[in-house]
Amino acid sequence: MSGSSNIAAMKKIVQQLRLEAGINRVKVSQAAAELQQFCLQNAQQDPLLTGMSSSNNPFRPQKVCSFL
Repeated sequence: MSGSSNIAAMKKIVQQLRLEAGINRVKVSQAAAELQQFCLQNAQQDPLLTGMSSSNNPFRPQKVCSFL
């Protein structure tokens, strides 16, 4: 029983390794350059960089009723 379960586990490992070997890899330098280019292209629409007007901000403090 132990031998057959060991063989099944090894087959699973081999299958996973074959799957991982087939994945296309990208060099870190290329990925970093693409990420930097993406950030620079989208910087104008980023509210963390450009700020958000108070009328469009859903997290602004709620106004308090002054009649109380």
